[in-house]
Amino acid sequence: MILNCIAVDDEPVALDMIVQYVQKTPFLKLVEKCPSAVKALQVLHQHPEIQLIFLDIRMADLSGMELAKIIEQSGGRRNVKIIFTTAYDQYALESYKVAALGYLLKPFSFVDFSVAVQRAFEYFEVLEKNSNDRATPKEDQAAANEYIYLKVEYQLVKVDVNDLLYVEGLKDYVKVYVKDATKPLICHASLKSIEERLSPQKFLRIHRSFIISLDKVKAVTKNSVQIGPTTIQVTEQYREPFQTFLSKWV
Repeated sequence: MILNCIAVDDEPVALDMIVQYVQKTPFLKLVEKCPSAVKALQVLHQHPEIQLIFLDIRMADLSGMELAKIIEQSGGRRNVKIIFTTAYDQYALESYKVAALGYLLKPFSFVDFSVAVQRAFEYFEVLEKNSNDRATPKEDQAAANEYIYLKVEYQLVKVDVNDLLYVEGLKDYVKVYVKDATKPLICHASLKSIEERLSPQKFLRIHRSFIISLDKVKAVTKNSVQIGPTTIQVTEQYREPFQTFLSKWV
C-alpha cells in the first residue's frame, strides 16, 4: 500500500528535510510540498487522493492547527490524517483533539520520522481492511473478527475480543476494560463505532454508556449485570434485548 502525502512548512530548510525523509520511505508518495497552510488547502482540493499531511503548526495567515480543524470538520476529508512537525511542545494535547496520528518535535531524526509514519501505515492498513470487510454481512464480519484495533494515544493497539469485559462510553472517548489489565484502554472513538465492530452474538449494549461481553457476565438481576466486581445497570431503552438475554440465562 502506498500513502499519498503532502508536506507543509513555511521554513524552507524544514520543508526540504521532510521531503528528503518522505523520499527515503518506500510506502510514501509525495504529491506536493507546500510553503503555507493556505497552499495546502488548495492542494487538498485539487488532489482528493491525499491521505497524510506532515504539518507545521506556527505559520503565517493560517496556522497548522487551524488547518487541522478545517480538515476535521470537513465530512469529505475524514480519511485525511495528520502528523504534526513542530518546534513547540505546548500543542501536543490540542493535536490529540484533532485526531492527529503523530507529533514530531523539531529537530527530529529519520528514525523518529520512520516510527511515526509506520504507525500511520498501520492505521491506513486497518482502515482498508475494515472497508473491505464491510462488503460482507455485518453479522458474518463481526463473528469472524477475533481482534479489534484501538487508537490509544498515538498507537494502534490490537485487542483480542475474547479478553474484552465491557466498554464504557464518555463524551468523546471510550474506556475499554480488558481481562487482566490494571487499567482500561482509553481511545478517541464513539461507543457506537465500537459497537459496530463487535459481534452481536457476543456483546450487548445495555445502557447508553455501556456495552458488555455476554461471556463475562457473572451474575444478573432484572435490572443489572455483574462483571467481576462491577455492577452495571440496564436502562429502559435497552430492556428488550436484555430480557432476551436474560431468558436464555434462566
